[in-house]
Amino acid sequence: MTQAFHIFETVIGSAGLAWGEHGLIGAHLPERDPENVRKRMRQRFPGIEEAPAAPVPIAAAEASIRRLLEGEKPDLLEVEIDESRVPEFNRRVYEIARAVPPGQTITYGEIAQKLGDKLLARDVGAAMGANPWPIVVPCHRVTAAGGKLGGFSARGGQQTKLKLLAIEGAPAAAQGDLFG
Repeated sequence: MTQAFHIFETVIGSAGLAWGEHGLIGAHLPERDPENVRKRMRQRFPGIEEAPAAPVPIAAAEASIRRLLEGEKPDLLEVEIDESRVPEFNRRVYEIARAVPPGQTITYGEIAQKLGDKLLARDVGAAMGANPWPIVVPCHRVTAAGGKLGGFSARGGQQTKLKLLAIEGAPAAAQGDLFG
């Protein structure tokens, strides 16, 4: 099986990870109903098979995600992601986002500045919206300027982003503007 996915339980619901020969190809944030996760994984990856158990590296990623959602602070940098389907600009954005530790945030503009052009903030936002590995590439830790949450394209939108930041103890969760 060259590509497969596995659904696993966390303290906030069922999540999913999909992998191929070169690492993680996708992640799905927890939902209440595992059938929704299963359906969405099959929509994103047509023809993919569900595995009854994850191989060791994916099982380790699942364990780290569970710990993160329980309030611990693993950084998930050990999780190998397959970036072969991702544009170079997005790869650079994701590399910067992955370096943000749990409980901290960075703005779209700050990532743009790290890329060498503060005018790239909207492009950074678009890259975050296309992130195939939410939580592993912590797009929830990327916020708008002025203490606003910014967008979040995952199911539940800003409420989900706020919940993830709160679990991590990020100061942005306390001042999150649900209307910004």
